[in-house]
Amino acid sequence: MSQPQPPTQEQLDAYIRTRLALAGVDLDLLPTQPDPATGVPTRDQALRSLRSFVATVPGAIAGWAPPVSGAPAAAYAQQAAPPLLYPSITEAWTGKADAR
Repeated sequence: MSQPQPPTQEQLDAYIRTRLALAGVDLDLLPTQPDPATGVPTRDQALRSLRSFVATVPGAIAGWAPPVSGAPAAAYAQQAAPPLLYPSITEAWTGKADAR
């Protein structure tokens, strides 16, 4: 099987703008020209920085897995299955309460 092709610059831009729009952020509000008085990044600078981040960091994060043995493994296991605040409600939602 062939390796998937990395996204094009246009695809990354569309992805970034969509994710930002869902979060209520509009890149078009940034200035088009640099403003040395405030240091606010321009649209192009912000998009270039976000494009670089999206092209590199999420893949590294997605490939991480917690250790399965050793001292930190127990702490990660607790985080994967935290205790429930209201177990009776959760049991009712999942149908486990009907089995009683």
